[in-house]
Amino acid sequence: MTASSASSASSASSASSATPAATASVVCSGLGFAWPDGTPVLEDFDLTVGPGRTGLIGLNGSGKSTLLELLAGRLQPSEGSVKVAGEVGYLPQDAALDTGLRVDAALGIAGTRAALHAIENGDADEAHFTAVGDDWDVEERARATLDQLGLHSVDLDRTIGEVSGGESVLLRLAALLLRRPDVLLLDEPTNNLDLAARRRLYAAVAGRPGVLIVVSHDRELLGLVDRIADLRDGEVHWYGGNFDAYEHALAVEQEAAERMLRVAEADVARQQRELADAHVKLARRARYANKMYAQKREPKIIMNQRKAAAQVSAGKHRTMHTGKLREAREKRDEAADAVRDDDMIRVDLPHTEVPPGRDVLTLRGLRVRYGASADIELRGPERVALTGRNGSGKTTLLRTLAGEIPPEEGEAEIHVPHRFLPQRLDILDDGLTVAENVARFAPDASVNRIRARLARFLFKGARADQQAGTLSGGERFRAALAALMLAEPAPQLLMLDEPTNNLDMASVRRLVTALESYRGALLVVSHDLAFLREIGVTRWLALDGELKDTAPM
Repeated sequence: MTASSASSASSASSASSATPAATASVVCSGLGFAWPDGTPVLEDFDLTVGPGRTGLIGLNGSGKSTLLELLAGRLQPSEGSVKVAGEVGYLPQDAALDTGLRVDAALGIAGTRAALHAIENGDADEAHFTAVGDDWDVEERARATLDQLGLHSVDLDRTIGEVSGGESVLLRLAALLLRRPDVLLLDEPTNNLDLAARRRLYAAVAGRPGVLIVVSHDRELLGLVDRIADLRDGEVHWYGGNFDAYEHALAVEQEAAERMLRVAEADVARQQRELADAHVKLARRARYANKMYAQKREPKIIMNQRKAAAQVSAGKHRTMHTGKLREAREKRDEAADAVRDDDMIRVDLPHTEVPPGRDVLTLRGLRVRYGASADIELRGPERVALTGRNGSGKTTLLRTLAGEIPPEEGEAEIHVPHRFLPQRLDILDDGLTVAENVARFAPDASVNRIRARLARFLFKGARADQQAGTLSGGERFRAALAALMLAEPAPQLLMLDEPTNNLDMASVRRLVTALESYRGALLVVSHDLAFLREIGVTRWLALDGELKDTAPM
C-alpha cells in the first residue's frame, strides 16, 4: 500500500474545531509505522474510535505512545492513513515546559489576553479586536479551568519555573481543556501527580464530551472509561466497560482458552498414541507377510499382490494418522496462542525476613532539604506507604535515608541491611549485562547461583546476557528489582520511589507478586492507591511539613 498518510495526518491535526463532539472520530486504515532502523511498530493496523472514553492499554513496547503520536500528527506513518474528525488535543508523557514561559503563554492565551488588556486601556487598534475575536471572557474561562484542576494559587503572570512538576502537568491539561478539542489524547497523565491532583484530573476527564483516548496504568483512571482497547500483537482487542469489567472478561476468556488448550493437548497425545499403535499393527502385518512369503504357502504372484496392497494400505494409514496428528498440533498451537504469557516473578527470600518488633528505622529530629521533618520509628516487617502532595519532600526523604544526600539536621538510623530503588532506575550500569549488574550487588555469589536466581525474575538463558542499555522499561525495572532483592547481604528494608511509573499492567502485576514473596520491611512512595492496597500496606504515613501517621486510604 502506498503512503497516503502525510496529508491525512496533517489534516487530522488541523481539522476544524467546529466539529460537534457527537460526530468526532478517529479512523486508522492499513496503518504502518517503523523506526528509522527498520524495527516495525505497527503493520496493516486498523482502528476506529468514536465519542466516549477509551482506555488504551498494552505491554511496554506494544506501540501505545507511538499510536497516540501518529493520531496527533507528531509522527508520519509509512503506510495507510490516519483520519481524525475534529480538532486534536494531545498531552504527551513527561513533556517538559520551558521554565521561563509565563502561565498565560503555556495556556495559549497570552496574545488574546494582551489584546484584551490593551482594549480595556483604551487602545482601539483593529488588530487587538481581531486578536480577541469572540473570546472576551478568556481570562474568566482560564481562571475557571485552573480552579477546576485545583490550581487556585497559580497566577496567569507567573512563570512555569515557579510551579511544581505536578502543577506543570495540570497546566498542560488546562491548556488543552481551554481549546476544547473534539479529540483528546492523554499519555500517562497521572504520572508524578499526587493523590489530590489525580482526583482533580479524574473529575475533568469524567465530565468531558467528545473522543477521549487515554494511555494509562492508573486503575482508578481506567475505572472511568467506557471501553478498553487492549493493544496486543499489533492489533486492538476491544472490551466493553471499564478496567474492572475488562479484567473480569479477560479472566473468563483466559479460562476458556486454557480449557481449549488442555483439550487440544489431550487430542495431540491421543493422536500420537494412535499413530504409534498404527505403526505397531503395520509392523506385525509386515512380519506376517514376510513369513508367508518365506514359507511360500501361496503362489508368488498372489503374495506379491497382497504385499503391494498391504504397502498401499499402510501408506494410507500412516498418512491418515500423520495428518490427524498435524491437525491436532496446529489446533494446540492456536489454543496456546490464545493463552497469554503471564509469567510471574516468584522468589523465596527467607534471608530478608524481619522478626516482629525488631527495630528497622529510627528518625530523630530529622530535617531534610525543603523543610520536611520527621521523628518516627519503624519496627518489624511493616509495609509503609509514604504519601503527600507533589513537592512535599518524599523523594528527598528517601534519598536522605539512602545516604545520597545529608540531612539538614537530626539523624536517621537504619538498623538492618537496606536498598533504595529510585524513580530513575539509575542503579544499573548500561554497559553491563543483567547478570553482571546483579553480580555487582552480590560479589561473592557464583555465576550459576546468580543465573538460577535471575531465572525467577524471568531472565532465563540468553535474556540474562542482555545489556542493561538495551532493555525495555519493564525489563529494566525488573532487572533493577532483581539486583536489589538478590543483593548480599539480603535487604531487610526496601525503599521504593514511585515504582509503578511507566510500567504496563503486566509489569505491575509482576512487581506485586515479587513483593508478596519479600519478607522484609517496605517503605514505598506511590500515588497509585490500587497498587499500595495490593502489596498489603500496613501503615500509612503522610508528609506535609512533617511526617505523621494517617488513616488508611
